[in-house]
Parts: sequence; structure tokens; C-alpha cells
Amino acid sequence: MKQQSGFTLIELVVVIIVLGILAVTAAPKFIDLQTDARAATLSGMQAAVKGADSLVYAKAAIAGDEGKATATVSVNGTDVNLVYGYPKATVADLSAVLEIDTTNEWTIDVTKKPAGVGAVIHPKDFDPGALGVNECYVTYKEATATTPPVVEVKKTKC
Repeated sequence: MKQQSGFTLIELVVVIIVLGILAVTAAPKFIDLQTDARAATLSGMQAAVKGADSLVYAKAAIAGDEGKATATVSVNGTDVNLVYGYPKATVADLSAVLEIDTTNEWTIDVTKKPAGVGAVIHPKDFDPGALGVNECYVTYKEATATTPPVVEVKKTKC
């Protein structure tokens, strides 16, 4: 008589249990994509702000306004207020240079911000709430006579 070879039912159950345990421990790492996506979006916004700052500063330098404490330059037909050649930290000025949708996608907040920061930019669907609670935003600190603007990403609690 021939002997049949193969897996027993117990061996199959053990393999299924081991795979289940691996899936339970590894799944949260792959499922939490929203946090990674939001952090990547903030990094993109930081790059956009820095790029816009460079372009506006170039326009101010051409006009000879880069060293002035206050000036105005036209960006796409909109007057933008400058501080030492860079955009002022106001909703209107940052919206004009960034050309972002502040109605549906982004919020530029000049009231709810950390000390020493001019504006906070965050996704519309993610309100930072009380500062320090939901740190998921881009900060914009205006230029001074000796330093360019500081643009930083806070993404510790996205």
C-alpha cells in the first residue's frame, strides 16, 4: 500500500495562526498612511513657501526694495506687502504669493500661532486646535533686517 504525504490539518492551522499574528503586528505600520501623507504634504508646502519667498525677493531686488522695512511688489496682478524683500505674514500676502486654495484646501492662520511666528499654514481638514496639541502645520516667521524668513514644518502629531 502507498503512503500518502502532505500537510496535516494541525500543521495548516499552525501556519494560519502564525500568519495571523504577523498580519496583526505588521498591519498598523502599513495602514497609517494618512499621517505619512499629511506630513509629506506639509513638506511640500514648506518647499512652496521657500520657493515663493525666493521669487518675491528677486522681484523686490530688481525694484531695489529688498533692504526696505516695508515695500510693495506686484505678483500676478496683486500687490503684496513686503518686509525686507520677503512677503509679510498676513493671510492676503501669503495667499497671493502661494496661490493656494484657502477656501477648500488650506488655512493660513495669523491668530492661533506659536510665539514669535507670523503665520501658521495647515490643511483645511486638520485644525491644529490648541497649539502644542496637534502639531501638524507649517510656520512662517517674517524676515528681519538681518535674517530671511524662517519656514519650518511641525509634524510631530499629524
